[in-house]
Amino acid sequence: MVWTRLKARRYFCRYDGMNGHPLFTREVPMIRRPTLSLHAFSMLALLLLAAIGLVAPRDAEAQEDNAAWAALASGGHVALMRHALAPGTGDPAGFALDDCATQRNLSAEGRAQARAIGERFRERGIAVTEVRASRWCRCLDTAELLGLGEVIPTPALDSFFRDRGAADRQTRELGELIDAWNGEGALVLVTHQVNITALTGVYPRSGEILVLAPEDGALELVGRLKN
Repeated sequence: MVWTRLKARRYFCRYDGMNGHPLFTREVPMIRRPTLSLHAFSMLALLLLAAIGLVAPRDAEAQEDNAAWAALASGGHVALMRHALAPGTGDPAGFALDDCATQRNLSAEGRAQARAIGERFRERGIAVTEVRASRWCRCLDTAELLGLGEVIPTPALDSFFRDRGAADRQTRELGELIDAWNGEGALVLVTHQVNITALTGVYPRSGEILVLAPEDGALELVGRLKN
């Protein structure tokens, strides 16, 4: 589990994920260590208990899931989601943004996964006030299949897998988009692994949701819903 506090715009440095040493400086959001929140401390305690066998790992994961869902239900949180299962990596050589047939798309399993995640939102009574997605078909399809409201195609969420030079600009724009959100209900953002990793340092699996709490111009990672 990763507990981080992410600065939206003010500090910029990229770190080696293996040893924490700076690789080079560029305009990317820097992750800085926070004081643990009460929620983070509780989750860390559960993990430690699980590690020494006093709490079953599945019980600890279930409690973390429940806490993350509760945060979303309380309002004022962001659900940053990687699109559902879409076999492969990147996109075909003939990729065209306006032609889904040229893109890597959701599998039947991925479509079912997206529907099931949307159902979990409804079962938990999450009030979603805004849904945004990358303009890539696998993200738009994921967002539509969630069934949580009108989907707004959003360039700041587009993949930069094939254009890493756009990473800094888009990550800044994503931070600004979150800053500008009015904080009502839950904000659902469906995007790609590279975008999520650039913003948070977390490498999510397909369909995974990072629950983020905007706070004083920064983002606190509350929990991960691995679906």
